[in-house]
Amino acid sequence: MENILYILLALLAAAVLYVVYIYNSLVRKKAHADNGWSQIDVQLKRRYDLIPNLVETVKAYATHEREIFERIAALRSASLAATTVEETAPLQNQLTGALKSLLAVSENYPDLKANRNFLALQEELASTENKIAFARQYYNDAVKEYNIAIAVFPNNLISGKLGYAPRTLWAVDDASERNAVDVSFR
Repeated sequence: MENILYILLALLAAAVLYVVYIYNSLVRKKAHADNGWSQIDVQLKRRYDLIPNLVETVKAYATHEREIFERIAALRSASLAATTVEETAPLQNQLTGALKSLLAVSENYPDLKANRNFLALQEELASTENKIAFARQYYNDAVKEYNIAIAVFPNNLISGKLGYAPRTLWAVDDASERNAVDVSFR
């Protein structure tokens, strides 16, 4: 009888240790996904900071391009207010398109294309776009690992009860927006 009690206690201890292992694994994967989102947020903040300078520089040369300036300002404001992937991703995709339009406008203004400030902003924006792309990739990798971890058996038996839900991957809605912003006009 005593041996059966020891076996039951050992099984119970093994089950508790396994639940703790799964819980800790889920916490780590969730933290990686959170970190990925933070990295995107940092790069988007950098992009938001560049946009007013770029717009002001272009405005000095292309005063009658008001519609594009207003669209960029509205998208920037809406993006700053967005907090989730579902809210942020479409706005960022639209903002990328608007920035492409803004940079395309510069083609019509040779003096603008030669302006050192504009060229520096173009380079900074290109660098930021690359960093955003890397941050999105890291986020999607982390979310993929997290989503797999909560969905595989036997993790799926307890992940929902512990409050872990699948996360949304960063995706591009419009296939034409998959292209990076072309900022090289030299």
